[in-house]
Order: sequence, then C-alpha cells, then structure tokens
Amino acid sequence: MQSELIFISAFIIFILIMLALDLGLFGSTSKPVSMKKAGIMSLVWVSFALGFYFFLFNYGYLLHHVDNFATLQQINTDNFHNLKLNPADFTGSLNLYQKNLATEFITGYVVEYALSVDNIFVIVLIFTAFAVEPKHYHKVLFWGIIGAIIMRFAFIFLGATLISQFHWILYLFGAFLVYTGVMMYVNRNAEEEIDPENHTIVKFASKYFSVHPHFAGDKFFVRMDHKKYITPLFLVLLIIEVTDLVFAVDSIPAIFSVTKDPYIVFFSNIFAILGLRSMFFLLVNIIDKFHYLKIGLAALLTFIGLKMLGANYVDRIGLDTTNSLLVILAILVISIVASLLFPKKVHEAVK
Repeated sequence: MQSELIFISAFIIFILIMLALDLGLFGSTSKPVSMKKAGIMSLVWVSFALGFYFFLFNYGYLLHHVDNFATLQQINTDNFHNLKLNPADFTGSLNLYQKNLATEFITGYVVEYALSVDNIFVIVLIFTAFAVEPKHYHKVLFWGIIGAIIMRFAFIFLGATLISQFHWILYLFGAFLVYTGVMMYVNRNAEEEIDPENHTIVKFASKYFSVHPHFAGDKFFVRMDHKKYITPLFLVLLIIEVTDLVFAVDSIPAIFSVTKDPYIVFFSNIFAILGLRSMFFLLVNIIDKFHYLKIGLAALLTFIGLKMLGANYVDRIGLDTTNSLLVILAILVISIVASLLFPKKVHEAVK
C-alpha cells in the first residue's frame, strides 16, 4: 500500500508540473490557440503516454511493489489479470505481468482518447451555442480538465471497490455499453442542439445564484454594486463539467473491460484527459470531416460491451488484451480512413 501511495503521489506531482507547462504554453496569451501549438502539445502528451507505457513494461513491479511470487500471484488474482504464472520462474512471470500491465495501460489510453473525441463534438456545440470567443476556450478547458481529473479519481476508485465486492456488476457495465453503442449508431445523424436559455444547468444556476447577463472577458465571477455574480463563461464551465460527468458514465465502464487494476484505469484516464485540451484545438476546425467516427465509436463501445458480457469466453477465443488493442485500433483507423476517402457530400454537410 505504501508503494502504491508513493507511486501515485509521484504521478500526481508529474501531472501538476505538466499542467503548469500546459497552462504556460496555452494560457499566456489572450489570442486563440494556433494549430501549431496544439499539435506540439498533442505530440508531447502522446509521447508522455508512450513513455509511461515503456516505464510500466520495464518497471511495472514498482506500482504494487512486487518483489516475490506470492505478492505477484495475489496481485494477479485481486486485479483479475488471469495470467498463467510459473512459480518456478519468478523472473519470467514478472516480465509477463509487466508486459500485460503496460498493454492494459496503452489499450485503456487508446479507448479513452478515442472516446474523448465524442466529448469534443459536444464541447464545440457548447462553445458555439453560448457564443464563447475562441480566445477564452483555453481557460474554460483548463479548469474543466482540473474538475474532470478530480471526478474521474473518485469514479474510478468507487468503481474498483464495487467490482471487487460485486463482480457481477461488470455484466451490467457490459450491457450498458452495448446499449450505448447501439443508440449512438441509431442517433448518429441526429441534429444535436443546445438551447442556452433553456438548458438545465442554466436554469439551476439562475435559480440559486446571481448570473451576470453578459460576458466579462475571461472572468468567471464579477462584483457589481457590492454583489457577486457568476458570468456566462462560468455557466459554460459548469455545463462542460456536467458533460464530462455524463461521458464518464460511458468511459469508466469501458476501461474496466480492459483492466481491473484501478491505478492503471486512473493513469490511462488521466493521460487521455490531459491530452483532451490540445486535441480539441487541433480538431476544432476539422472535426466535421470525420463523419464516420461516430459509427466507429459506436462499434468500439459495442465491442467492449460484448467483451465484458463474454468475459468467461474471451480467453478461449484468444481475445486477450493485445488482440483487443488491435481490434480497437482497427475500428478507429477504418472509421478515420473511411471519413477521409468518402467525405460528406455538400448537401449532407449543409443539412
């Protein structure tokens, strides 16, 4: 337990340092973030995620302080890794465990990063509906990510506790993901609209807080006539936080299909969330070009849900973590390539 606390404390310190760097790169100017800056930061976040993969591959034993076979076997059982370990070969078994741990991390990261794209679709709608100036995007997204990290931390470890106590809950997660995937496909062409005046969060905030009628630059709060008001920009932040909470209902169960180790779930989630802001600025102007991505994400959720429902059979058909990663990558690559090869017709884009 002490080793895990040290490991995750070091990881959180790393997150804070990187957020400071991220804020310095994006938040030091009132101008809209350029694609060049977004591309650089996206590359940095992906590189760090890949670096963490190689760290787990070589030093994954440090996470749970695995220094003997008994501990390794206990971790294997507690986190449902289902690895075939050899008591006579601790070194070989440890290498197998570390390879699997790293693969679980990168698979979870890819799943979360892909599902973040759907989040971007909605964030673009929110900013457009509330007429937020592009130069204020970075501040809203920065604080939105801070809130998302805190909420995901609570959700993940609550989910891990429930799974350890009630293993059957995985089947509920699986059924929910299949339903979500099917409904995402059915509603893939539905027009999504946000009404700023009648939005539930706006009504709630207006009922309990004093809301300033106009934006006040990049401020979340303003004081007028000795009274404090929340600004429309703060309402946008609240809506984005609630939106992430809704998306977490999909993404957290999805990653538990990949790994039951709550720390790996947390690490992969956080790396994906940290890369969300730079990916937003990279895709905000071209995201409509990936019109088949919704179908890809629907297939992804359905595949993950079916994998959870058939947990007792996946090993028999060879659908281990590595093969699952290949299937997930294939789904995403096909949907992206199809979007580029078969662009939307003009009359479809105008609808």
